[in-house]
Amino acid sequence: MQDLTLIREQVSRDPFAASLGIELLDLAPGYCKAAMRLTPRMVNFQGNPHGGAIFSLADYAFGAACNAHGDPAVALSVTIQFLAAVKPGTRLIAEAREQRQGRRAGFYTMTVTAEDGTVVAACQAVALRPA
Repeated sequence: MQDLTLIREQVSRDPFAASLGIELLDLAPGYCKAAMRLTPRMVNFQGNPHGGAIFSLADYAFGAACNAHGDPAVALSVTIQFLAAVKPGTRLIAEAREQRQGRRAGFYTMTVTAEDGTVVAACQAVALRPA
């Protein structure tokens, strides 16, 4: 089991998250809060934020929350519902919360909101701790 300070440092150095400008705001076992500003490069052909960018923020929060227990965990499944479109330049905040942790599987919900409180996406995920 790893120390939470070490886990925080590892999560903060995630190269893919860094390329998207994701910042870690809070981390505890089973919980993570992270933020990202949507840039003009993160839009789809319709000019709306790309679902992959929003998913990446939610997935980052999920991965950090389930690994903050100190034991390695990987995603087994993740689903997302896109609920609202926002404009480029909007700062998004993702929160991942553990709902239940079993021996090997953990169940999580993630919510992505805009700074004004608009819920942009809702996600459910299952994490697996390999034996």
